[in-house]
Amino acid sequence: MEKTIDEPPTSAVLLEHCSFSQVVFSSVEKFYVPGGDVTCYYSFTQQFVPRRKDWIGIFKVGWKTTREYYTFMWVALPSDLNKESTKQQEVQFKAYYLPKDDEHYQFCYVDQDGVVRGASIPFQFRPETEEDIVVVTTKGKVEEIEQHNEELLQENQELKDSCASLQKQNSDAQAELQSKQEALEALQSINKKLEQKMEEQKACWETELLQLKEYNQKISSENEKMGLRVEQLQAQLSTQQKEMEELVLRDQDKTEQLQRLKNENSQLVLSLTEQKEQKMKLEQTVENMKKKETMARKKQQELKDENFALSRTLSDNKIVSDVLKREKEKLERENDILKKENNRLVDYMGLHSDSSPDQTQSSDQGAGRQNPGLVYGNPYSGIQESSPPPSLHAAVHADKVREQTPKKQQMQISCLNCPVCGEVFPPTEEQVYEDHVFCHSL
Repeated sequence: MEKTIDEPPTSAVLLEHCSFSQVVFSSVEKFYVPGGDVTCYYSFTQQFVPRRKDWIGIFKVGWKTTREYYTFMWVALPSDLNKESTKQQEVQFKAYYLPKDDEHYQFCYVDQDGVVRGASIPFQFRPETEEDIVVVTTKGKVEEIEQHNEELLQENQELKDSCASLQKQNSDAQAELQSKQEALEALQSINKKLEQKMEEQKACWETELLQLKEYNQKISSENEKMGLRVEQLQAQLSTQQKEMEELVLRDQDKTEQLQRLKNENSQLVLSLTEQKEQKMKLEQTVENMKKKETMARKKQQELKDENFALSRTLSDNKIVSDVLKREKEKLERENDILKKENNRLVDYMGLHSDSSPDQTQSSDQGAGRQNPGLVYGNPYSGIQESSPPPSLHAAVHADKVREQTPKKQQMQISCLNCPVCGEVFPPTEEQVYEDHVFCHSL
């Protein structure tokens, strides 16, 4: 595994808070020759579980925090921690990244929280020298030394375990102390708040006490007033009791009256039942009368219909009668006009017959004067003199025109136009018109 660009997780945890017994480094040399790769062998204890971001770094002896590493390599996670083969792990550091000085260094296993879980014995990076001493001992001495080393290792392990437990207790105590300090600070802040609230509450209590004193004074004055009011109410109660006794006596009288009324009511009920029977009979008679009334209404309606038909025919006859009356009046007016014309003509003819002998005599004299040689006079003079005057001729002409024209035009011509001179007169001036026509005959 080569060094990656990512920075490893570190922390500012001090040495006394680290546990070095959970990862054990083995086969660590006292010195490594510069220019060669270095293989680091390590194993996990049963209490430790590796994680993905764990790493192994090379630290200079005397380091204080995990941030002081020289180089590092990521740890490969084993597939199964329960197998014996997976407990022994290794990681290889390339020669390019190793230190170049001869200072003392050591391997340290750091988890992803930045806490050291194991550390190796110190070693150096330097070449071999002749000063290295080779110690030769006997086999018994070696066994004794190994046994002593095992005892020392066991004692060291016990010391490490006790140190770990003490460190854990210390960390727990520090955490508890920290929590207690925080709780103390919280209690102090709460105490300050409570003191402020107490002062505020004290001020509120003082104001409330003053208000209560004022309220007590008001209550005492109101109690005095209520005492007077109670005396008045007691007097009213005594009067009301007397009134109640009177009402009880009245109630007794009312009950007696009620009993009498009940008796009267029972009698009225009996009479009411009789009246109901009579009412039933009357209702039956009323029902019969209603039936008769409906029949009479139907008959009346039929008579009304007949009366309406008769009135309609009567109105039609009246209209015809009015038309006939108007025609009759019209004919009477025309008859009157004709009578007047006839009378006028008769008068005119009578006047002409009275004046004709004088005219014949004068005409004969004139004819004798004109024709003295004729014994019998001019035979044509009589014809000329016997011809009617212009006025009579005009009247005859007017009668002919009247017969030929319609009645309305006849009335207009006879009333308005003069047959001699053509002068027009209004119908209301009929006498003037007759005098005018008569003047033409003079």
